[in-house]
Amino acid sequence: MNNLILAFFFVLICSYFSNPIQSAEASDHHTARESKAHKTKHYSKNNHQTTASWYGPKFHGKRTANGERFNMYAMTAAHKTLPLSSYAEVTNLKNHRSVIVRINDRGPYHGKRAIDLSYAAAKELGIKGTGSVQITPL
Repeated sequence: MNNLILAFFFVLICSYFSNPIQSAEASDHHTARESKAHKTKHYSKNNHQTTASWYGPKFHGKRTANGERFNMYAMTAAHKTLPLSSYAEVTNLKNHRSVIVRINDRGPYHGKRAIDLSYAAAKELGIKGTGSVQITPL
């Protein structure tokens, strides 16, 4: 009798863990989570219109995300998702000036801006505070 009860519980537990419907649902959920993570890791190769700002004297000489010291006079920028040490063309949508910057830091972390330009890059673009820009990863 005890062996029969033990066998029943064994079958019940095995059927619970090998339920194909539950496994399929879990697999779908896992796949959706992976695809969402995949989208956040890689930046689209398309042009991206957004707001840019700049950073300068307060951060000059401090370490960036890739370990180098920030130079506000270099043509660099901070971006949340573009790979470090990659390049991007940034175009000011008001005056159509363009610069090529190297991504060496992460940010910005304020507002809905997507890129923080170095002082030199912002000056070349004619951006004094914030500006509308188009970002094209290279």
